[in-house]
Amino acid sequence: MATSDPLAPFQWLIDHNGNDRWPGEIFTVAFFRGLDPSEVVCRFSRGEDHGQESGFDGLIKQASEFSFKTDGGSEGDTVGVLQAGEWSVAIEPFGWMATLPDVLAELSRDCEVLAITRHAYAEDSFAYAIDGTLVTGYKPLECPHIRYGSEPDRLNGFMRELGMTLDMRDDAHDWDDGDDGDDGDDYFAALPRAFALAAKLTQVRFIPEMLDRAMLIGPVAYRWSAGSRSDK
Repeated sequence: MATSDPLAPFQWLIDHNGNDRWPGEIFTVAFFRGLDPSEVVCRFSRGEDHGQESGFDGLIKQASEFSFKTDGGSEGDTVGVLQAGEWSVAIEPFGWMATLPDVLAELSRDCEVLAITRHAYAEDSFAYAIDGTLVTGYKPLECPHIRYGSEPDRLNGFMRELGMTLDMRDDAHDWDDGDDGDDGDDYFAALPRAFALAAKLTQVRFIPEMLDRAMLIGPVAYRWSAGSRSDK
């Protein structure tokens, strides 16, 4: 059934609900304009790999094997990349490299990258960069009026269309008060709003059917280190 709710196509990212295409409790999706999937894999591998053709099941299998081998590891070790219009879409199961500022700066060199991390045990991230510069970013589970980057207001028009609070003075939510249920609604809407915002910019909706497509998978050569999640 059709719906006018712009968040509805992205609710599947919150809970498994039997969906065999659910990317998990920790994952990153990055949208690249100006690079094809082979070039994106090459960037994640720092020039060591151009990718092998596989599907989503193969991506999850390889990423899960790495996670098991490293007893959970500190991040994912595999990325899968597919083409969607003029954008390449990269999925990091169990990983968050693409939203780390220093990594994003390298990944976005001579191109445009919008990346979203879902991390059920830490913090979600939204970051948009062009040619090595973080243009705007925010933490989806925090108030979106706390934005950062060289042009923090760059996506404000799209954000307002999605009902996001962009001015602290307009923020009527009391995050310590759960009596009226609004906080829970905002909590479960935060990630879908981030992906709805990405769709407005890229015209690509990250929906389960996308993961039925063939993709190129390859290694992630970047590694997390203490302090890497700084926004500065």
